[in-house]
Amino acid sequence: MKAREFDRKFDEGADITGDLDLSKARRPGQEQRRVNVDFPTWMIESLDREAKRLGVTRQSIIKVWIADRLERKVS
Repeated sequence: MKAREFDRKFDEGADITGDLDLSKARRPGQEQRRVNVDFPTWMIESLDREAKRLGVTRQSIIKVWIADRLERKVS
């Protein structure tokens, strides 16, 4: 498809997702990197209890809490 046709479809509000190759799509600033953090046992147990209460994984609760803290710091 030519760019002109693609632009016309987009401008008309047509669904263009079928015309895109999303297999290599990236969200800038959202790339993942692995880090290792050592926590004392009591902290892991507390994290696990809270994660279970909320129905999420330990990793999820850590990410949410750190993100919340960092957002407050930036604001």
